[in-house]
Amino acid sequence: MNEYRDLRTDAPYQPGDEVEGTAYRYSEEFGMMYVAVDEIYAAAIPKRELYGEVKPGDTVHARVARVREDGTLDLSIRQPAHLQMQDDMKKILVLLEEYGGVLPFTEKADPEVIRRETGMSKNEFKRAVGHLYKERKIRIEDGKVRSV
Repeated sequence: MNEYRDLRTDAPYQPGDEVEGTAYRYSEEFGMMYVAVDEIYAAAIPKRELYGEVKPGDTVHARVARVREDGTLDLSIRQPAHLQMQDDMKKILVLLEEYGGVLPFTEKADPEVIRRETGMSKNEFKRAVGHLYKERKIRIEDGKVRSV
């Protein structure tokens, strides 16, 4: 696959813009999936923003999270937090249904357990669980999240 060695760093995009590109390499050392936006601009998705399975060759639809000083783009494949939370809350309710009404962990679980089971970061999970709790759609007891 083309390694995109000559990608440009003068993209016309600003934070919040929606972009599309091709994932071309993952760096374990830097925790980044490198992306060629519009096949010509240098971008990366930091590991903390990688949700689901993104592998080299995949087309990526993302949002520009920031433009670095060197002109490369940091991307996020999730929506801004205030919009993403609604989707995360729905996902937790679906998971609860799949688990028979009881998730065997709470927001205090290890971050890797939360990511593996929900596809969310610990912070995203805490935010969604907190809102569901405030809306009285779930209970938290005995180290478990339960449907109401």
